[in-house]
Amino acid sequence: MSQSLTLLAGPDALRILRERGLRAEDVDILPGASGGPKWLGLEGIDRVLFGEFLQQPRTRPLHLIGSSIGSWRLACLAQKDPVAALRRFADAYLEQRYPPKPPPKLVSEVSATVLEALLGPDGAEQILTHPWARLHVVTTRCKGLLASEQSSVQLAGFVLGALANAVSRRTLRLYMERVVFHTAGDASPFTGLKDLPSVHRPLTRDNLRPALIASGSIPLVLAGVHDIPGAPAGTYRDGGVVDYHLDVDYGTGDGLVLYPHFYPYVVPGWFDKSLKWRRAGPLNFRRALIITPSPAHLARLPGGRIPDRSDFTNMKAEDRIRAWKQVLTEGDRMADELRELLATGRIADHVQALGYPHDHG
Repeated sequence: MSQSLTLLAGPDALRILRERGLRAEDVDILPGASGGPKWLGLEGIDRVLFGEFLQQPRTRPLHLIGSSIGSWRLACLAQKDPVAALRRFADAYLEQRYPPKPPPKLVSEVSATVLEALLGPDGAEQILTHPWARLHVVTTRCKGLLASEQSSVQLAGFVLGALANAVSRRTLRLYMERVVFHTAGDASPFTGLKDLPSVHRPLTRDNLRPALIASGSIPLVLAGVHDIPGAPAGTYRDGGVVDYHLDVDYGTGDGLVLYPHFYPYVVPGWFDKSLKWRRAGPLNFRRALIITPSPAHLARLPGGRIPDRSDFTNMKAEDRIRAWKQVLTEGDRMADELRELLATGRIADHVQALGYPHDHG
């Protein structure tokens, strides 16, 4: 039994894994969820998947789709040296420091410096010209009150959006639309998304940075990004507002959706976090393999959990950085275990069937 990892697979993924194991060539899509500092709890998994397993020769593209911090992780994978990019990202992310109640403009400025560290001198060009990685950056274009930079007005808009969403996720179309920036051209598997209004635009030299910043611009915490080049005019915010854990239609391809994730379940949107009944159903994850830290691994982390955004306010900077470094160190266990499972071809022996809580809305 796996000690540090939990492996969960939908029925189509289970069949593929039992027939031929986990092969890089079989992976069509890799999602990256929103979650702020939670990404540090996946760094060990990312290191092995991004820097080793997925670097094997491929004959077809790998579509990467991320919202918020997930899009930043995947921007590391779409560079020539993903492990070096992850290292730059982690170093800069740990060193963020803020005064009490920092204004959104300041948080946006610090975030921009983290993104520049992640990209390095050539990362943007490498992402745009990558031979097989096709990056999709999910953003949320806000309407009405949600587009305001006045905190009280924006908050009122989000309260209304949350109340409407509790009735039905389909009401989000009244308040926002999904805008996806990507490098896949006409070959993107996501251009047919119909669950919510969706716009697709090419990722370019002019909009790669603003799209990534927008995708991670948490409402009320960071400033929105206005009028991204090559996209509809408006205010863009965190892609996780509409697609928190990427519960989207991954299509009916014959390959796998490989999903390194913080949790053994998927929450569709940002407003759904507190709605325990609003969890992803089976349809979109039939061919998904979810790799997540095990309960035993979580128990070894500071506080018995992966980091989250409250650490910025509840911990002194030095204590937070020390705890987060320990999370990264513990990630070596997951990396070693995943590396061994891949080398021995025994992934299928450790996979459990993915369970699906019922979604009432």
